[in-house]
Amino acid sequence: MTQEPTILFGVGATKAGTTWLYDYLSSHPDCHLRSIKELHYFDAIDAGRVDQQLQSRYAAAGRLVTLAHKSSNVASAEARQTDLADWIDVLELPSESSAAYLGYLTAGQGDRRVVADITPSYALLSAARLKKMAAISPDTRFVYLMRDPVARLWSHVRMVASRTAGNFPAKAREILRNIVNGETSSVTNRGDYAATLTRLQSAIDPSRLLVMFQETLMTTPGVTRLCRFLGIRTQPADFSRRVHEGTPLAMTVEDHASARAFLRSQYEFVARQFSDLPDAWRMNMNEVAR
Repeated sequence: MTQEPTILFGVGATKAGTTWLYDYLSSHPDCHLRSIKELHYFDAIDAGRVDQQLQSRYAAAGRLVTLAHKSSNVASAEARQTDLADWIDVLELPSESSAAYLGYLTAGQGDRRVVADITPSYALLSAARLKKMAAISPDTRFVYLMRDPVARLWSHVRMVASRTAGNFPAKAREILRNIVNGETSSVTNRGDYAATLTRLQSAIDPSRLLVMFQETLMTTPGVTRLCRFLGIRTQPADFSRRVHEGTPLAMTVEDHASARAFLRSQYEFVARQFSDLPDAWRMNMNEVAR
């Protein structure tokens, strides 16, 4: 018998372990996550980009038809096609529909306790929208992941650079230097922990918000804390597995120093709220303070 689920929103931060979180919960026997990790529902609605989302999903559906014929796992390919078709049905509705959205998340839930939408860009939503999301069901919870600011920034920069034509190392370093020199960028907005935490904390009941460091999530105590927050059994996790690490490229000493200085306010804001900073955070904070 289908029970009233816990609705989980994984709201970021980008490049801070949200894909690992999605994979862990997807394989958990108490959770039901459909095969589209990032739904981009509320951000698309608020930004007036639902049509763009639809075009992207239509294109993905076309690619899936081709890939399904080559897949060695027919059941998995068919499930992905079903999930995408169902999600397109929601996006094609003339207006926002919480009922349709929840219907998509819970379809096939069975007796599993948690359903989830892991979309890091939800971290950029307004406090008003986050408050509305918090009221979407009787049991709605949020997880926000943070990663050492320099490591997160460099990972995000490398991802952007890898999608841009030109010499990859030169492009990555150019993007980073533009950022630390004050260029406004979605890369920095996605790692603005101070702004995001302020919005989350103003909109969400503290008992329904779990803020974790990526560095401690991927440990046995971290996973245990996550599962207790969600009211599910603790299951073993593969902490050696890394996803979407991107093209490797070491930072220069100069770029590392400039990034630390640029992100000093982020380190200080988080340190004021959380006493249990991971070692990487403390090391970079100490370097900035010298």
